[in-house]
Amino acid sequence: EIAHVMGHQAADWLERPEREKEERPSLAIEALKLQPGQAVADIGAGTGYYTWRMAKLVGDKGVVYAVDIQPEMLELLTNKMAELNVRNVKPVLGTIKDPNLPRGGVDLVLMVDVYHEFDYPYEMAEAICRALKPGGRVVFVEFRGEDPDVPIKRVHKMTEAQVRKEMSVLPLEWVETNEVLPRQH
Repeated sequence: EIAHVMGHQAADWLERPEREKEERPSLAIEALKLQPGQAVADIGAGTGYYTWRMAKLVGDKGVVYAVDIQPEMLELLTNKMAELNVRNVKPVLGTIKDPNLPRGGVDLVLMVDVYHEFDYPYEMAEAICRALKPGGRVVFVEFRGEDPDVPIKRVHKMTEAQVRKEMSVLPLEWVETNEVLPRQH
């Protein structure tokens, strides 16, 4: 079963004050080991919660492609971009099959709690692979399906085995599973 895409009406949930305590996104960002000048993509960027944090790390010579399939989310993100005076973020309207990223132009693709919502996971993953530079990385952050104590509906969780199986048909190499986050891997 595929979860429905979280609508823009629930954007406030992405910015909730307790998110750092519950999910520890600062640890997730740290684990990415981003470098100044890199090109990174935040797929399912929503309000830009992760986007802004990555933009600081890649700096003025880097870029963050903030991808979402909902124009309303991109409008929220663009408004916040102006408010924060951020210049290294490029909002991108993706589709359900393609994030519309530049071919061979991305060092890292991050997907936080969105992969399980893809209607066309294989097509989307193929398009992501086309966007990667040689040696580029794809990072999945999903609520742990293996852990019944993670307080979220089963449809919003994924197991490591599930992601590995689905990605095994693509030219990707599994490098590691990071378990530093309290609810996600």
